[in-house]
Amino acid sequence: MIDLSCATRFALIKIVVAMTQTKTAMTIADIMSRDPECVAPDTSLMEIRQLLHHRGFHHLLVVEDEKLVGVISDRDVLRTISPFLDTRSETPRDVRTLAKQASDLMRDDPVQVTPDMTVQDAASLLLDHSISCLPVVADGAVVGIVTTKDMLEYYRSREM
Repeated sequence: MIDLSCATRFALIKIVVAMTQTKTAMTIADIMSRDPECVAPDTSLMEIRQLLHHRGFHHLLVVEDEKLVGVISDRDVLRTISPFLDTRSETPRDVRTLAKQASDLMRDDPVQVTPDMTVQDAASLLLDHSISCLPVVADGAVVGIVTTKDMLEYYRSREM
């Protein structure tokens, strides 16, 4: 698996935007991942860390009463967790960071899209806001997620 820097991912998304301007517009519904993993605002950081690690996700959506209230990325988790966890230098204070909740580290009021939005418009949102995922919401409910990886896969499939 290739680990691309943020700058590289955003440069590739700009290419996607340019390519989609000349071809038939596809919608987010065509490329989104459906039924994304969601957590409640009171989910512990320990559980979030395990979900991201074991399931291979980079983003979790935070939902309360079936309404999107935030987004957590693996980078948000890394910024919050003590670097001394699971080392000889670990202290009780380091372990206590795992008791933080999703609501403590989520980015609230996330930029979101609808299934009928064009891929080009969504790619522009990712670039304009310097973010790497967009929750997809229809009729007030979370129905999917679209990420920079989805955009890159879309671009690659259009080239074949």
